[in-house]
Amino acid sequence: MSSIEALVQETRTLTAPDSLLQQCLIQEYDSLYRHSIQNPDAFWGAIARELEWIKPFNKVLDFKPPRHKWFLGGTTNITINALDRHVKGPKRQKVALIWIAEDGKEIVMTYDRLLRRVCQMANALKSRGVKKGDRVIIYMPLTPQGIVSMLACARIGAIHSVVYAGMGVQALKSRIEDSKAKVVIYSDVTFRRGKRVGLKSIVDSAIEDLDFVETVVVHRRQEPFLEINSEREFDYYEFVDPQPVWCEPEEMDAEDPLFILYTSGTTGTPKGVVHVHGGYMVGTYYLTRAFYNVKESDIFWSTSDIGWIVGHSYIVYGPMVNGATILAREGSIDYPDPGVVWKIVERFGVNVMFTAPTAIRMFMRFGKEFIDKYDVSTLRLMACAGEPLNPEAHEWAQDNILKNRGLVVDNWWQTEVASPVLGTLPAFDAKLGKVGKPLPGVSCDVVTPAGETTGPNQGGLLVLRRPLPYMMRTIWNNDERYQKYWEDFPGCYTSGDVAFYDEDGYFCVLGRADDVMNVAGHRIGTAEVESAFLTHQSVAESAVVGLPDEVKGERIQAYVVLKPGFEAKDHLKGVLRDHVRRELGPIATPSEIIFKTELPKTRSGKIVRRLLKAEALGEDPGDTSTLQD
Repeated sequence: MSSIEALVQETRTLTAPDSLLQQCLIQEYDSLYRHSIQNPDAFWGAIARELEWIKPFNKVLDFKPPRHKWFLGGTTNITINALDRHVKGPKRQKVALIWIAEDGKEIVMTYDRLLRRVCQMANALKSRGVKKGDRVIIYMPLTPQGIVSMLACARIGAIHSVVYAGMGVQALKSRIEDSKAKVVIYSDVTFRRGKRVGLKSIVDSAIEDLDFVETVVVHRRQEPFLEINSEREFDYYEFVDPQPVWCEPEEMDAEDPLFILYTSGTTGTPKGVVHVHGGYMVGTYYLTRAFYNVKESDIFWSTSDIGWIVGHSYIVYGPMVNGATILAREGSIDYPDPGVVWKIVERFGVNVMFTAPTAIRMFMRFGKEFIDKYDVSTLRLMACAGEPLNPEAHEWAQDNILKNRGLVVDNWWQTEVASPVLGTLPAFDAKLGKVGKPLPGVSCDVVTPAGETTGPNQGGLLVLRRPLPYMMRTIWNNDERYQKYWEDFPGCYTSGDVAFYDEDGYFCVLGRADDVMNVAGHRIGTAEVESAFLTHQSVAESAVVGLPDEVKGERIQAYVVLKPGFEAKDHLKGVLRDHVRRELGPIATPSEIIFKTELPKTRSGKIVRRLLKAEALGEDPGDTSTLQD
């Protein structure tokens, strides 16, 4: 197999203002990075010792591929560091959570109040026989009750598995069956774009014949309240309110599982990624400060959901271990109007925001007038992850949202590696089209299928040469699947993504290896072609797939969503085809362009090219239960 070609020649850069750089934990990247690679045990050990341990660890890492164990001998509980250590100190009455409903309702919880509520839920679960190692499914939207339920499970050593409250019956049932959950906690409805979306019928159908589910707890939000007609089902408040407000945290080995998070299933059967109390806690704690630059006085808003890894790491655990104030909002970020995000930034003085490139492109489509209505001057850092951040969206966000007050930064990670691996720090310039450099502690490489390191600007497979504390430990009930991540290149973790790096050590992640097209012997990443479309003034979104071609092997078929004011005419297809040819060269020219009103996406906003390709070939797309309605 030939190497993947890097077609884009992008030279634009962005520089952080001094006011941002002076606040950053990492001032000198090069020296810190060298230290973290040359002496990783000292690097990670020092960070871990900033946190509270019931028993101190006696060894930082034991690595025998594919097994890696961190902070051996140490015991703790992530909730001790996320809650107790703040409540015991001056942060007791600090606001931990600001929650906003789509209709504007607000709930504010201090660290003290949150700990008490978590303990009540933890005691309620214990009253039903839930103990260390038991699994609990949480099928709830982004609400305080969902966050409390996650932390309560961690408190008693139960393993939570949050399922996005939008997945259908089969998706939910498969996760309950795989985890053999004793408890299901759910909401009867969620709210999206002003409408109630019922969840109870989905849960009822999913658990109907699952006798091993012993307890079902329903957070009833809809009035009049739905009747409870099962002996194993309890009202959330009746379940929690009578319980004592203190629950002793379960002592957990650093390697004890914290949660199972099933991937969204865009490429096949969902896999249950397992993360643990110790290493996950240390990684999310460090990168909340070191990458996302979150300070004690900040308001941090991640626009994700607790159903995804971003929500676990950067709505709940990472910020709370740091004692930060988290803003969380249920519902669509463009409802009730496209300016609601900026209205919230102004109202609460949001300082740091985490969002997706999909959201940035949506903001672009609406235009900067919705931003200019509000004072967003408190915002100093905007981080994007989830898919490649194309240069036009990056530059637009910098010019129209952050301006000269802060910086828009890219970062790359995945469910299996639960915090940033590559990213742009204010300590060095941001290169448009590049995700950034390896973060401290990260030893990564780009290799050919034969395992040889590629040269600069030569695409290949992205691998990690060493494990990280915040990496998964296994796949639940399928350890063979976990081992495959380490089999292709001995001693290395294979990410499944293709990438290249430039002469300055900046990486560009082109997308999943499955999304690489082979056109006349040239291996081309979908992300580059899609990004080329987005540089045209008429294009709001784009997706490309490779289809079989007798001559070329594969041909490029493109799907384009136009901005308002542009008409889907054949003439425009020719204009766009010529535009891509000019941007990337003849080899990347699409053979066909199809105009769409929307693209199929996962619930987390990633384009499902598999579905587009299956549609074009007249094939069965497989499980689509995780797609948008």
